[in-house]
Amino acid sequence: MGFFDKLKNGLTKTKNAFFGQVNDVLKSFRRVDEDLLEELEELLICADMGAETAMSVVDELREKIKEEKITEADEVKDALKGILRDHIGEGEDLRLETTPSVILVIGVNGVGKTTSIGKIASHLKSEGKKVIVAAADTFRAAAIDQLAVWCDRAGVDLIRQNEGGDPAAVVFDAAGAAKKRGADVLIIDTAGRLHNKKNLMDELAKIDRVISRELPGVSRETLLVLDSTTGQNAVIQAKEFMHAAEITGLILTKLDGTAKGGAVFSIKKMLGIPVKFIGVGEQMEDMQPFDSTMFVDALFDGDEEN
Repeated sequence: MGFFDKLKNGLTKTKNAFFGQVNDVLKSFRRVDEDLLEELEELLICADMGAETAMSVVDELREKIKEEKITEADEVKDALKGILRDHIGEGEDLRLETTPSVILVIGVNGVGKTTSIGKIASHLKSEGKKVIVAAADTFRAAAIDQLAVWCDRAGVDLIRQNEGGDPAAVVFDAAGAAKKRGADVLIIDTAGRLHNKKNLMDELAKIDRVISRELPGVSRETLLVLDSTTGQNAVIQAKEFMHAAEITGLILTKLDGTAKGGAVFSIKKMLGIPVKFIGVGEQMEDMQPFDSTMFVDALFDGDEEN
């Protein structure tokens, strides 16, 4: 099964909650009018897109219908799909222009941060890159062992210290290993704590100083992992992390376990940060770089092919 088929299957709950109902709504209206637009707006909000984003999408759809003199249901759906693709934006490739490049991964505990690191490491290795992972989340019980399992599955090296150690010391060791072993990418796991933002900011600042000193001038990504099942709460969580780090991209996990996939659109609109990876399952290949056309097609059409 290709990733597009997995994506369609993984988005079933969200599709059933809204996007799968679009056809029914369009068929039930004999003409394209304000009542139809209000019905679509309500469905968008029910898919956890958020009222502000839903209203913005429908306003654009209203203008498009007027400008293009749209009168047919299929044309309304095509117009809506185009607007949603524009709202979510194209995914952006990781900026990995130096050897090594650094990917710092942040996110609260439980969002799928560790598994995301393993899957991204596997993805990069499949592209022929040599990857090293730094286990700098030294505070959570069993975090290092869990990461070790995923690195073993991905076939990449892990740099670790004992639980409770200094995260910056782990990053220091990993930076040295990346240079010595000729790694293309160093992925750094970080502690997932938000209850004390000052501690989080201090820790990330310390890691930042180590990277700047040991790997000056490297390409850097800071990716925030968000659990899609939390819907609009993911937006709130992201805003908190934006106070602590300059986030360059988002990783959206667990899209297969939620009916709130519409939150993806408001996350992008509210934060202005590109979605770089999405996950729809537990297997290594179930996390892939984000493609907005594929995503919207999978939401709407069970029978469309990529």
